[in-house]
Amino acid sequence: MLEFHVQRCTRRCAGEDRELLPGEVFYAVLVAEGADVIRLDFSESAWQGPPGDVIGWWRSRVPDPSSRKFQWAPNDVLLDYFERVDQRPDQLDVRFVLALLLVRRRVLRLEESSVDERGHEVMTLYCPRNENQYQVMVASPVAERMQQIQDALARLLEADAG
Repeated sequence: MLEFHVQRCTRRCAGEDRELLPGEVFYAVLVAEGADVIRLDFSESAWQGPPGDVIGWWRSRVPDPSSRKFQWAPNDVLLDYFERVDQRPDQLDVRFVLALLLVRRRVLRLEESSVDERGHEVMTLYCPRNENQYQVMVASPVAERMQQIQDALARLLEADAG
């Protein structure tokens, strides 16, 4: 079984090695380290722009611990991560879940569904943002695996509201 080892926002600045305080603006960055994707958070004062090997980045605000409103990373970051997962055949179910999330967010649109020569259902999705078409194999994970994928994506791709 595929496992994700992604770190949730530690609320620590990676550049200044200090705690990020509630209400403080910060920048979240996703970078590839081998087969892993690592999230780093930077305070506004430590932010010098995204590194060259960045997958995606976004600006957010550290939430008040008494409120628990959750938001996904911006659509462009989700779309870029979706495209990168395509290069990893061991993550078909992750790509499928991301595709569903992007369809739900109206970033991708289902054009058609067909069956390939091996008998697998394949969705054809269209992205009006970049005018690309994507082929996504329907790889519905079991309920337990779905929760693992959702939790891992939430840890990696959350952008606290603010």
